Amino acid sequence: MTGKSRGERHIGLLNGFAAYGMWGLVPLFWPLLKPAGAGEILAHRMAWSLVFVVVALLAVRRWSWAGELVRQPRRLGLVTVAAAVITVNWGVYIWAVNAGHVVEASLGYFINPLVTIAMGVLLLKERLRPVQWVAVGVGLAAVIVLTVGYGRPPWISLVLAFSFATYGLVKKKVNLGGIESLAAETAIQFLPALGYLLWLTAHGDSTFTTEGAGHALLLAATGVVTAVPLVCFGAAAIRVPLSTLGLLQYLAPVFQFLLGILYFHEAMPPERWAGFALVWLALALLTWDALRTARRSARALRAGLDRRAAGTPAETASTATGASTATGTKTPASTTVRQ
Repeated sequence: MTGKSRGERHIGLLNGFAAYGMWGLVPLFWPLLKPAGAGEILAHRMAWSLVFVVVALLAVRRWSWAGELVRQPRRLGLVTVAAAVITVNWGVYIWAVNAGHVVEASLGYFINPLVTIAMGVLLLKERLRPVQWVAVGVGLAAVIVLTVGYGRPPWISLVLAFSFATYGLVKKKVNLGGIESLAAETAIQFLPALGYLLWLTAHGDSTFTTEGAGHALLLAATGVVTAVPLVCFGAAAIRVPLSTLGLLQYLAPVFQFLLGILYFHEAMPPERWAGFALVWLALALLTWDALRTARRSARALRAGLDRRAAGTPAETASTATGASTATGTKTPASTTVRQ
C-alpha cells in the first residue's frame, strides 16, 4: 500500500468515525429543541436540510443528476417513496428520543441488519447461508423476549428498523449519491413541511418565533445535523472497504444505547438485557460470517489471479466460478442515511 493510499484510508476512517459518532450522539440534540414537538422538529429538519444541501451542491456545482432524474418517472417515483419512508423514520426517532425511549430506539438500528436480510429473502428472493439463517432466528427470539420484557412488542424499534430497511432497499434501486439523494428527497418533503410550519404559525402553535433567537437557530441547525454526517459518510465510503463500514455502523446504536442508560437513566430490567444480548449475539454471528466469506472470496480471487498469471485462463474462470458459488449468495445492500 502506497503512502498516498494509506493517507486516503486514514482520512476515510476518520470520516467514518465522525459520521457514525455524530449519528450516535444525536439523541443529545433533539431534547434541546423542546418545547417544540416532534412534528414541528421534523418539519424544520426537512425544510432546513434542503437549504443546506442546495448550498452544498452550489459549492460543488453538481446539478446534472437533477435533470436526468426528472426525465425518469420511475426513479422519481422511487425517490418519492424513499422520502415518505425516511419521513416516518425521522419522525418516530425524534419522538422516541424526546419521549424517553432512547434505548428502544437504539434497538431499532441494532436489528436493522437482520430486518434487511429478512427483506432480501422475502422480496428479492435472496438465498441465505446457514449462519445467516441462525442469526435471523436468534433475532426473532430476541424480539419475542423483548416483547415479554416491555409488556408489548417493541414497536418503536420495529418501525425504525423496517422503515430504514425499506429506505435502503429503495435507495439501492434509485442509485443516487448521498448528497444528491438527500437533496431529491428533501425537495419532495419541502412543500409539505413548509405548509405544516405555516399552519402552526397561523394557529399560534409554532415555537420558531416565540422562544427566542437561540431556539430558532437550533431549529435551523437541524439541517446541518442531518447533512454533515452524511457528507462525512460519503467521504468514508469512497476511501475504506465496505467491510470496514459494516463494522463502523454498529458505533451509532452502541453510543445511543449507552446514552440511554448512562445519561438518560432509562430502566434496563433483566429481561431487556436478555433481549439485547440475543440481538448482539445475532449481530456477532452476522459479522463473523461476513468476514469469513470476505476472506474466502479474497483467497479465491488471489488464486484465480495466480493461475491466470501462470497461463491457465480457462481453469481460472472455472475455479473462480466454483469459489463464488461455494462462498454464498448476494448480500443485502447496506444503507447510509441515519437518524
